[in-house]
Amino acid sequence: MKKTYKVAVIGCGNRGTDTAEAYNFHPRVELVGLCDVNQNALNSLGEKLKVKNRYTDFEKMIDEVSPDIVAIPVMTDSHYQIARRVIDKGVNIEVEKPFCMYLEEADILISMAKTQGTKIAVHHQSRSGGALDAICETIQKGEIGDIRHIYASGKGYYGGYGLLNIGTHLISYILRLTGHCRSVVATATRNGRQIEPKDVFESPRGMGLITGEKITATMVFDQGVTATLLHHRFSEVQMPASVMEIYGTKGRIYWHRNFGIWLLRSPHYLPLTENDGHLRSLLHEEQPEVGLWESISPKYPSHYDPVKFNRGDTFSTADDYCFVDEYINALDEGREHESSGEEGRHVMEIMFGIFESAAYKTQISLPPINRDHPLARWRYENNLDYPEKMPREYKDWLEEEKKLD
Repeated sequence: MKKTYKVAVIGCGNRGTDTAEAYNFHPRVELVGLCDVNQNALNSLGEKLKVKNRYTDFEKMIDEVSPDIVAIPVMTDSHYQIARRVIDKGVNIEVEKPFCMYLEEADILISMAKTQGTKIAVHHQSRSGGALDAICETIQKGEIGDIRHIYASGKGYYGGYGLLNIGTHLISYILRLTGHCRSVVATATRNGRQIEPKDVFESPRGMGLITGEKITATMVFDQGVTATLLHHRFSEVQMPASVMEIYGTKGRIYWHRNFGIWLLRSPHYLPLTENDGHLRSLLHEEQPEVGLWESISPKYPSHYDPVKFNRGDTFSTADDYCFVDEYINALDEGREHESSGEEGRHVMEIMFGIFESAAYKTQISLPPINRDHPLARWRYENNLDYPEKMPREYKDWLEEEKKLD
């Protein structure tokens, strides 16, 4: 019989609930402990999932329940200190995205894990999710030819915050399709002008330093593949879902987080619908093989039950489960998770490279030799101290940002 893995979760908020439920529903996982300093959140989730072992001290929890995996779905500014203490106990970890606030922290955690012989997974859940699995399979079948360019756009948050919050996911998806990034060049603006050192702020939700209301970045990969990443702030009423379009030599794939995955077997022509009959007939005269967008179904494990797990957000709910399944398979096989610590660190390197390129107006080669935070360095070089504290909640943060010009 295959091993059942014991899992404990630190943090019982929204992300902690999603994470705990995904582990709890997996047939080869026993959820053995929950931890949170908020007793109400702890008891609420414990009652919901019928987990009796509840703690406010995570080290005591680890000592008493001996988990194989500890999930850490907490705010970014707590990742390093908690993860370091868990790894020091010789336990595999899962850390919420982004991996850490600083590259030096990621470097230390990866080094510690190698010494301890433990694994790190960073919770870019859709990196191993049903949609991206289906996209990779379609590409491997040669349906769009060779990848030549990828376009991705975030949800319309304030640019720098969007990069750390949503861009971390989008970059991770791109890396699965392209391999590691070799260089990045970016521009960033605030209030319609290029950013200045005074435009570096603390991010909402404890994610570290950010800059830029609108960020546009171009990344370069091996084999001449490029990618464009947009994080432009929109008004609250315009907030879209993140999107990605993959351009190949023979066709295209479009992925919208709310509306699914679509294949077009033509790399250059307009996307067509059944109502574009006249235009479609004209195009067919010149290019007979041009067709309509075709829907692609996500690929999920055979034991995934959409009726049981779908709470209205199909991709996120299902992909949390897929992330868990990938971790179980990786531990079975003695390999790294698809979204490993090293992959999570490279996502950070790219995001920091984007900030550095926008600040210093130059192309940045990766991985960076200098492991400090480029935005802190930029401020110090311009005789500015570390930024003042900002509100943690996004809406409150936006109100405060208005006052800082």
